[in-house]
Parts: sequence; structure tokens; C-alpha cells
Amino acid sequence: MIFRVAMVAPIMAFARADHIDNHLLVAAGLFALATFTDFVDGWWARRTSGGTLLGAFLDTTADKILVTGVLLALVSVGRVSIWPASVIIFREFAVMALRGVVAQRGGLIKPSTWGKIKAVSQYLAIFLAFIRLADRWGPWYLDQWAMLVAVIATIGSAWGYIVAFWSVVRAEPTEVRA
Repeated sequence: MIFRVAMVAPIMAFARADHIDNHLLVAAGLFALATFTDFVDGWWARRTSGGTLLGAFLDTTADKILVTGVLLALVSVGRVSIWPASVIIFREFAVMALRGVVAQRGGLIKPSTWGKIKAVSQYLAIFLAFIRLADRWGPWYLDQWAMLVAVIATIGSAWGYIVAFWSVVRAEPTEVRA
């Protein structure tokens, strides 16, 4: 997870480095490497009986930092529109807040199927935005269609979290002392 966070700055730098030949392909390769480590982390956690509460929280936080930073870089170079990036980033912060509420109360939010679909669709859409194919598929490029799918999965995943944890959010707040 530390690797994913550390990769955000180089990916963003290469995304913006239009003075370097194939800079977007380099950024795509670094992004693919970073996302691969997410799958390895998940595989390792399942293989070693799940991990810890802190590990689960930090892993999902690393994913959110990676996706948010890279989406901002892609918006800045005109490869992703601001509206899907905004929906995805808003969802990431909202779900992180929900996870924080549950963690504060000693709970753990395990990844859902929707969350996994969301992650894969976001990773694929971001990767495709870096390598953008030359031909349009109707009015949009393939990466733009993939981003639409990612937004739909993102909304579906957010809805699942909101429904599942509504009782936690509505419950009487516990006193927290700093």
C-alpha cells in the first residue's frame, strides 16, 4: 500500500510531462504497476487470513489516494472530464468518512462485490484514458465509455455503502475526546 501512495507523484509527473516522448504510456505503465500491487495485497490478505483493521483502512486509503491523484492529473491534461472525476472523488471521500465512523466504533467494513467492481472499472478506465485509442466508438473514445461504466459502478458502490451503514450513521454519536 505504501508503494501505491509513493507512485502517485511519479504518475502525475509523467502525465504532465508532455516534453517527454510517450509520457502518457510511461504514466500508464506506472499506474498498471501500482494497481497490480493492490491485487497482490488483496490476494496476500486473503491467503494469510485477512489482515488487520488498520491494514484494511490503510489499504483502501491508498487506493483512494492513487485514484484521486491520477484522476486529477488526467483532468489537467484533458484526458478525463471533470464530471466523472468529481463523482468518483466525491464517492471516495464519502465512503472514507463512512468507514471512519464505523472504525471509530470498532467495526470493520469489508470490501463488497460492488466495491471490487468499482475498483476494477476505475482502474481500467484510468488506464485506457492514458493510452487513449485513436478511433472513437460513436461519440466517445473507448476510455470515455469505460469511465461511464466506472461512474455507474462508483455510484452503485456508494449506494451500497450508504444503505448498509445508514444505521451506523443515524445511531446516537459516541463521545470522542481528543
